[in-house]
Amino acid sequence: MPEIPQTAPFPVEVEAGKTYFWCACGKSARQPFCDGSHKGSDHTPVRYTAEATRRVFFCGCKHTGKAPLCDGTHKQIDAG
Repeated sequence: MPEIPQTAPFPVEVEAGKTYFWCACGKSARQPFCDGSHKGSDHTPVRYTAEATRRVFFCGCKHTGKAPLCDGTHKQIDAG
């Protein structure tokens, strides 16, 4: 299971055409992005290429069904 760095999503202004690598393990010090902390685990970062320049919400709980973006799963985690 991934670590949960925070239960709220990370709002990020992305640039059209730019590629981002979302941390799937929860261990990165550069949340929500990968810093290589997953090495030696079963987790790998998720590649995300922005279709438009806008704000998106990257998952902070690492349990989303729509990786790398938030799908509201953190609301169930908050509730326990």
